[in-house]
Amino acid sequence: MQIRPLRESDDRSTFRSGDVELDRFFGRYAGQNQFRHHLGVTYVAVEGTDIRGYATVAPGNVEGDDLPSSTRRRVPRYPVPVLRLARLAVAESARSSGLGSALLRHVFTLAIKMSGDSGCAGVVVDAKAGSVEFYRRFGFSALEVSAGQLETRPRPTAMFLPLELIARAAVPPDG
Repeated sequence: MQIRPLRESDDRSTFRSGDVELDRFFGRYAGQNQFRHHLGVTYVAVEGTDIRGYATVAPGNVEGDDLPSSTRRRVPRYPVPVLRLARLAVAESARSSGLGSALLRHVFTLAIKMSGDSGCAGVVVDAKAGSVEFYRRFGFSALEVSAGQLETRPRPTAMFLPLELIARAAVPPDG
């Protein structure tokens, strides 16, 4: 299994994660966001020519006051640079194989590189309700943002993992 940036020649048409929105993004928008608009980069886990999963990242920032209190004390009160994990999906055929964790560890490697190249305080993800526990196992904690929540359409939980915990998060605790 290799994790590498998406190529324009990659066939995304047969990828199925079981989540219609993630599949639609990957099939329709990942390529144009990366190659035409330069909004982010999608990394794919491939076996031969078969795409088994993907993670899309983009640089961003987060207000220092929105960070978890354990981190907030150590950062300035103005926006700090982060690597945003925009989407992560694993093909149905690769579920329970550890591929999601491998893709997330790849994102951690990108964050460490970004910290040396241009600055990065950590990784932020907008976790869907069913994925919050997955990210918690790696040490992510919820950002303290409360605006915009609707009972009828719950928003993802914005979560953050500081750079200093990324090395520890590479191997989630048992349980």
